[in-house]
This record gives sequence, structure tokens and C-alpha cells, in this order.
Amino acid sequence: MTSPTGEQALQRVDERRPPKAGPGPLGMFFKGFLKHPVMVGSIIPSSRKLIDHMLSRTDWAQTKLFVEYGPGVGTFCQHVLDRMTPDATYIAIDTNPDFIDYLRRTITDPRFIAVLGSAADVRRIIADHGHAHADYVLSGLPFSTLPPGIGPRISAETNAALRTGGAFLVYQFSPKVRDFLAMSFERIDHAFELVNVPPAQLYWAWKD
Repeated sequence: MTSPTGEQALQRVDERRPPKAGPGPLGMFFKGFLKHPVMVGSIIPSSRKLIDHMLSRTDWAQTKLFVEYGPGVGTFCQHVLDRMTPDATYIAIDTNPDFIDYLRRTITDPRFIAVLGSAADVRRIIADHGHAHADYVLSGLPFSTLPPGIGPRISAETNAALRTGGAFLVYQFSPKVRDFLAMSFERIDHAFELVNVPPAQLYWAWKD
């Protein structure tokens, strides 16, 4: 029996090593911010306080389809899934393929669907998945830095995609987002969440 060569020995050691894990959620979030700062909008994920506040006005018993724009690394995802009924569906839409790949790898709940696409196509996306409308839509997209015309289009498409009585839930760092929401929604509730970096403006735009 011959002894393994140095190269063979190194190969055996490599085979015994576990595969390298990908970056964690904070690493993914930071990477996404560096690559797409206009779309991510913040370098730090939302706080638990902001998440609870933003979701506090949702009627979960009446929620069959919850949609999120720009889920990133899924900061809201498990909190939404924990509140949803067993027969509800959660569609998360993001233009960043790295985030979509990460969500598909890390969230195994069968109610969750990660879609690579644009929020401006929300009606087509929900129809492709067998739904006529959404009950609630959540967004942290930085409206004021989106390309010209995209903010108003997302606002209008979201209004058209929502059922009557549903709401567009938006958290932003600039109050300018209200101007975009007011183009399509008449009733808009507002709050301010200090326990977040940076503090955030919260809006609930209702489809009456």
C-alpha cells in the first residue's frame, strides 16, 4: 500500500471540511446596500419595535395574501409568517437576485414565495400566483430615490392590486413618501417610530 502524495492528502482534508456557509443576514444586507443603495435605502435592518408597530394595524384573520416589496434579507418575513393564518400566502418581491436567492434558501415555509421582479408589476405577479388581489402590501422601498415615474406607478399599481379595505403599509426615513401615496390613496394614517436607526416615518394608506 503506497502512501498518499501531498496533493492527495490535501484533497482528502478538503473533502472532510464542511462547505463554506454563505454570508449571514447582516452580511447580505450590507452587501446589498453597497451594490444597490438606491433600492435598499438603509445600511441597517429595521428594528423589532418598528416591525411590531408597522404590522399592528393588520387584520390577520382576514389576510389571505400579504405582499412585501423589497424584503431584503427577510427582516419582516418571519414576523409576518408568525402572524398569518395557515391558509394565507406571502409573496415577497425584490429586484435583487442575491436577496431572492438568500430568501429561497433560508425560508422554507410553504406559504412563502420569493419573486424576482418589480413592485410596479405587482398585479401581474399576484395573478400569476392565482390571486385576484392582495389584502395588505408592505414596503420599505425608498420612494424618493427611485427612478422618475416609478414611485407614482408603484403607488397606483398597489392601489389597484389591493382589495377594498386593504392597506399599503410603508415605512420610510423621509416624509416625502406621503406625496407619492396621496396620488392614489385618500385616507393615509401616519406615525413616527423613534426606536430604529434612523427613526422612521410609518404610513398606512387605506383603500376605502
